[in-house]
Amino acid sequence: MTGWTAPVPSAHEVVAEVNRADRRRFAAVWAQALMGTSYVPMTSAEVEGRLYGYTDRLVDALLNDPFDPSAARSVGVDLVAVHFTSAESLARTVDLIGDEILDILRLGSSPGWRRRVAALQGELCSGFLQAARKRTLDEQEAIRQAVLDARDAVEQALRTSEARFRAIFAEAAIGIGIGDMDGRILEVNDSLTRIMGRTTEELRRMMVQDMMHPDDLDSTWRMYEELVHGERDQFRAEKQFKRPDGATVWTELIVSLVRGEDGLPLYQVALIEDVTDQRMLQERLRHQAMHDPLTGLPNRALFLERLTGVLHAHESGVRVALCYMDLDGFKVINDSLGHHVGDDLLRAVADRLAAVVHGADRLVARMGGDEFVILIQNSLGTEQAVEIADTVLNALDEPIRIGGHELSVSASIGIVERPVSGQTPAELMRDADVTLYWAKSEGKSRWALFDPDRNATEVAQFHLSAKMPAALEREEFYVDYQPLIGLRDFRVVGVEALVRWAHPELGRLGPDRFIGLAEETGLIVALGRWVLREACRQAKQWQDDFGAAAPFVSVNLAVRQSRDPNLVADVAEILAETGLGSSRLQLELTESAIMGTADEPLDALRALSRMGVRIAIDDFGTGYSNLAYLRHLPVHELKIAGSFMEGLRDAERADPVDARIVGTLVDLAHALGLTVTAEGVETQAQARRMADIGCETGQGYLFARPGSPEEITTFIAEHLD
Repeated sequence: MTGWTAPVPSAHEVVAEVNRADRRRFAAVWAQALMGTSYVPMTSAEVEGRLYGYTDRLVDALLNDPFDPSAARSVGVDLVAVHFTSAESLARTVDLIGDEILDILRLGSSPGWRRRVAALQGELCSGFLQAARKRTLDEQEAIRQAVLDARDAVEQALRTSEARFRAIFAEAAIGIGIGDMDGRILEVNDSLTRIMGRTTEELRRMMVQDMMHPDDLDSTWRMYEELVHGERDQFRAEKQFKRPDGATVWTELIVSLVRGEDGLPLYQVALIEDVTDQRMLQERLRHQAMHDPLTGLPNRALFLERLTGVLHAHESGVRVALCYMDLDGFKVINDSLGHHVGDDLLRAVADRLAAVVHGADRLVARMGGDEFVILIQNSLGTEQAVEIADTVLNALDEPIRIGGHELSVSASIGIVERPVSGQTPAELMRDADVTLYWAKSEGKSRWALFDPDRNATEVAQFHLSAKMPAALEREEFYVDYQPLIGLRDFRVVGVEALVRWAHPELGRLGPDRFIGLAEETGLIVALGRWVLREACRQAKQWQDDFGAAAPFVSVNLAVRQSRDPNLVADVAEILAETGLGSSRLQLELTESAIMGTADEPLDALRALSRMGVRIAIDDFGTGYSNLAYLRHLPVHELKIAGSFMEGLRDAERADPVDARIVGTLVDLAHALGLTVTAEGVETQAQARRMADIGCETGQGYLFARPGSPEEITTFIAEHLD
């Protein structure tokens, strides 16, 4: 080995440097390079593990002194043994050893190391090629022996094939028929005669076309024509046959083409299995799966299947209608008289529906519970759907007698009618369900038509309500303020806090767009608390800026807020937190809300009043007030509704009735020791008339529109003495 004595570092020095991590890294790169070059029955992790062992052998050979590259030959042999046999596998391995091994192992690139690498490459190639050649020779020998064995087997098979075919043909449980390419039946087995109910002689006198059934699908005979013309080699179909006794037998049919050595069609072979029992069982199971066990009506699954089929009809102008209904008051009957009575009632209702709604283009289905739906295919328009809905409601007018009970039941129906184009079952059912809800909310025992504009409005409202909690967290709400002006000195007595929503998509939204939603969802408590804190913080700023001339702040209190058990504690906490004097805060409730309060909310208002917080009745005069009750409420101010201002817009043509009403309200308030604010003041005539009547303050566009804290600060300053 004197040819390999170029100056290289000693083995001891190099081995210390080439650590296990470097070897593993080379093995990983090697595995990545080989993946996909040959079919190897190992996972990528197993390949990498195997190559790690080969890497150790190559690195040890590379580093050993004296240098002996023969270990690389065994690596080449082993690569073939684990099925890395392609030329690409060898090429990538040789390239990797030549290009990467010294870099990955951090050995440098001296001529001595490169000569050693070249020697390893040569030995590895030699071992690989020797092993690959031996593998090829072994495979060729195995193939030769297999050919000899196969020839012997074929000769034996030819000797027994005729006997085997005859045995199989005669004894097969499945019906077998052989015909020529003209359709004449040449051979049949006993099973086929049993299936068809005919003798062998009868069948041999028949043509395949004689087996046609009136209800056969066109596609079945189209595939048969393709087969006899050599355009297909096989087809499968479910087909029915008529027996001589008139019975119908259902079969699973497979027809195959037999070609000659020249590739031309010679025979057709039919395999026919009697599946009549399975078919009947499937039909029974399908009926059970697609019908409601209680009423016998089609169920949700069958209804959706039929609806989907209707919507897949792409004929121009085709329309569809749904009448989605549920029974009014069914739960009361079911709960009070028992489920057995409820079940009998549902059966009776189903019978009436089936009796009055019939026709091939209509389907009555029970969706579950007390909900039913009527599908109208090829709808003639909304009028037809309304007529059917009226028919159903009339059919339910007559009481139903069940177990000694005479039960009266009505229904609410949501109607959707539209073209099928572009519709989906989910969309139609959603809209029908929404419309049913409208019918029930409008008084029950009636139908309602789907209104896309109303639905769009409700959907928009829903989206708003869904986004409100996050909007509150993101501080999208803000507060504007509108001054309350003294009608004699025109100073700013107070300001009303008015919440707004800076919606990121819809822009500025007034309270009419979201306060009702906040009350419905319960968010009004959190939103009201935020508005109260923001208003008190701003009022404290004005108190610091203007001292005794600073206005009080008036904050609207929703009904649900007034019933919140934490109301008093929240107000006390916010006043303490902001430093605002309690006399600088006024809470406004509507007349109907404060008159209808129960003891607990009234106790809260009294506690707030004792704290020094002012209580005002907003929109006074628009609701029903018990005047005797009013005198006992903890109220400090009445705000007369702006609707009364309309009749006082023009000084020369003032409505005497409105003037008399307003005067009476002001006198009443003063008799109770309350101050009065006139809302909606827009003209000088209104302001002068309200001042003459004795109203203390006014609020409206005549004085100022709602504005930002900065704008109102300027306004207050301008109206100081």
